[in-house]
Amino acid sequence: MEAGGGGAEEEEQVMSEVHLGCPPHFSGLHVSRFSFSSRPLVNGILRFRRTPSLQRLVVPDEVRLLGHGVICTALNFDSVLSGPSVDDGGDGSGGSSLIAAPSGSCNCGLPYSVAVDEDGDLVLDRRRRNKYARSDYHLLTIQHGVTSSLKSVGLQVWKAALLLADFVLHKSFTSSNFDGVTAIEVGAGTSLVGLVLARVARKIFITDRGADILDNCLANVHINSGMLKFDEAKVCVRELDWKMSWPPPMGTYDSSDPSLRYLWSADDIEEAAKATVLFAADVIYSDDLTDLFFDTVKKLMSSGAKKVLYLALEKRYNFSLDELDVVANGYAHFRSFFATQQEHEGAPDGDKPGLVGKLIDLEEVPQYIREYERGKDLEIWEIEYSPEQELH
Repeated sequence: MEAGGGGAEEEEQVMSEVHLGCPPHFSGLHVSRFSFSSRPLVNGILRFRRTPSLQRLVVPDEVRLLGHGVICTALNFDSVLSGPSVDDGGDGSGGSSLIAAPSGSCNCGLPYSVAVDEDGDLVLDRRRRNKYARSDYHLLTIQHGVTSSLKSVGLQVWKAALLLADFVLHKSFTSSNFDGVTAIEVGAGTSLVGLVLARVARKIFITDRGADILDNCLANVHINSGMLKFDEAKVCVRELDWKMSWPPPMGTYDSSDPSLRYLWSADDIEEAAKATVLFAADVIYSDDLTDLFFDTVKKLMSSGAKKVLYLALEKRYNFSLDELDVVANGYAHFRSFFATQQEHEGAPDGDKPGLVGKLIDLEEVPQYIREYERGKDLEIWEIEYSPEQELH
């Protein structure tokens, strides 16, 4: 999301931790690649299985593609293993071992390490040749800034967006919850979450503010539609200024005219009202913007179909002179906008908050995207809105 404000003097630059391995002092837009498949990581490490029917060493396709020569040389794809196969009970799940682990959080280089057992011997896993098809491996290619001013933080990739993308991937791999939905990504930034959702959604509105951020969103849609196999026609990049009323000013969409490229049409407004799910990632970092964000969310959730918001954030701690303690900036203000289910049930009738949130257990959200480390300060909230219960 593009932050408001800004003056004529040069602004301080900030950088997402996700970009730490990118070229230093890089100016302009950089391209990073994030890999995922339907097999999640376990504790940040990719797990493969032994299967009893194959003696030939076969390394999963994503490692074959991303090994940078190190794995290819060390494991020798064409080697034939000697010795009996491991009995796994016939289901291919026994004797699970670790053979490769991402060793960095940035995708600008993906070195891999090889695991050894307790005796120091190299652990080699076996599988059926077609167990992990190349079609199950995906690359998400994101154009982004390495650093930016606070006003343009939407040009960067932030951890909360990767976490929310993991959540969307998990739902799409294990359920039909998001199949065929109409959705809105609010404060989309690089549009990473919307791009992942586009694989299964019927229609997705990717929204933010500012021509530079929206142009970058549109570029990322073009870059990824082929690799992720989605129809660009169902992905609409639109400007949504949280300071403006909803519905926003409408016009005739014209992709050739920069001033008309991101306007909403009457059909867009009608489609957006049908949305049943909203997504937002890392939009909580300024109290003023948090106020505007929830005002916008309430307007969107009050219109048309019943909607649920999935919001991911990273708590960032700094020393507060007011509190004389280390606090997560803006978090308490964010939490003041909604109640948990328990708080909601305990409130007297007529005094119940309109927004009710549930903290999602991240233990139930496996990591699919390999090129980041979650840490302990990330959260996902599921938030619903009942306008009739709004406090007055």
